[in-house]
Amino acid sequence: MHRFDEQHLGELLRRLPPPPQAWVEAAKELPRARRIFDDIVARAEADIEYRRVVLADLERAFAEAGIEPAVPVFADELRRRFSQS
Repeated sequence: MHRFDEQHLGELLRRLPPPPQAWVEAAKELPRARRIFDDIVARAEADIEYRRVVLADLERAFAEAGIEPAVPVFADELRRRFSQS
């Protein structure tokens, strides 16, 4: 039987190779991207015209807000949120 106490888990984690630098950089950007995303959602909920513009071209809206437009997860999440309202 395997033991999974904190010490053993720490030992297993130390054996893992370091994450790719791109993952580290992406993780650093997540809080900023989330704030921008939430701002876009709030503005789109409050302003019908802005919502229409954003939904017509999500990648452009993200690029204008400073989020890399090649991140499809943001576009997918925004479409999901607005399809529910």
